[in-house]
Amino acid sequence: MIQSLTIEGFKSLEKITLNLSNLNLFIGTNASGKSNFFDALRVLQGIAYGFTIDEIFNGKPKNATSEVWDSIRGGSSKAAFTPRGHSTSEEKTIQFLVTIKLRNAPEEEIQYSISISAERGCVRSEKLQVNGSPIFDSEPISNHPNSPFIEVRYFKGKRGKPPHIKFEKSRSVLHQLLRNETCSHDHIEMIAVCMLTLGNTQHLDPSPAILRGYSQAHTARRMGERGENFAALVKTIITDVTEKSAFVSWLKELTPTELDDVSILSGALGESLFALKEGDIDYPAPILSDGTLRFAAITAAFFQPDLPEILTLEEIENGLHPTRLRLLVELMKAMSKSGNVQVMATTHSPLILEWLNPDDYATTFVCKRDESTGATNIIPLSKIPALLNLIQKQPISELFAEGWFEGVLRALKC
Repeated sequence: MIQSLTIEGFKSLEKITLNLSNLNLFIGTNASGKSNFFDALRVLQGIAYGFTIDEIFNGKPKNATSEVWDSIRGGSSKAAFTPRGHSTSEEKTIQFLVTIKLRNAPEEEIQYSISISAERGCVRSEKLQVNGSPIFDSEPISNHPNSPFIEVRYFKGKRGKPPHIKFEKSRSVLHQLLRNETCSHDHIEMIAVCMLTLGNTQHLDPSPAILRGYSQAHTARRMGERGENFAALVKTIITDVTEKSAFVSWLKELTPTELDDVSILSGALGESLFALKEGDIDYPAPILSDGTLRFAAITAAFFQPDLPEILTLEEIENGLHPTRLRLLVELMKAMSKSGNVQVMATTHSPLILEWLNPDDYATTFVCKRDESTGATNIIPLSKIPALLNLIQKQPISELFAEGWFEGVLRALKC
């Protein structure tokens, strides 16, 4: 799990440091920087995949060893932060500092940092350490900006001067060292954990049009990010009696009518189609509402046998009736609390905030752009003065709808 993340010089994120937990919510107006934070997670995912810096920002076509990788919004030309009214010919670097806590060994802490130039498509510096002890570090070495290689000190745990190793500058050292014969077994394990945490991210944005269709796969352990093979995933989930019971119980809470079960219908060629069952009647996906399908897909995501390390969801309230938002919040809380998946979600709904507890405020973040520089300020609700006293007099949903949070951030000049 990502325990903390510092992002510097990326899009509107001039410099932010966030302490994260199992469930993290981001609120704010349009263009406040919420999606830029999610784009930063995609950059880290591409780094863990071993893509070149240029591929991460500008896209990568499908080949024999990897799927299509869509470009980061705006590509490399819009990746670096530039204050409003400023322009410079100097190269801008983007920096990430990630602290990872291991789920099965919470006393272990991995810290990974990387500085990149999206414009030149290269790594400028990179470092990995475990519990404060370095595994590799490029910063003590004077790497020439125009060299095609980056040189790092690799700490093998033996006495004497750490050996220097050269790597391609076009992609992360992290991915290359894992496959280097010099890397020790213990270090391979730590690097693999770091790459899994950053790379195993599912950016789920289920499309009702896709959810209504047949799945081409017979079964699936994970659905696509737009909901591809949703029915095949549900077919896999319901083969386990315990998982099926939990999955159906959440769906029963959503529907105002009597829901008895879920079922999978078969097409002419054996393709799977999702359906809800009331008595002996099947209601197939094509006649279900957008909100029902989206909630079913989000719920199914938490029961995926191939569960991601990080699950991101944007505008979680889309298609859901306001009276069912409480259920959505309860679902995310319950499933993320298990510790098996870390959830990052955005919302524009004031009502979502009504179903949060003060304990949730430390990882519910308000985003706002600075009017003069264009930089995004992100602050947890727990850091907003007098909020707990104020919500005793006025609902937090009203404060959000009236723009009170934006005014506070402006006054604080966070």
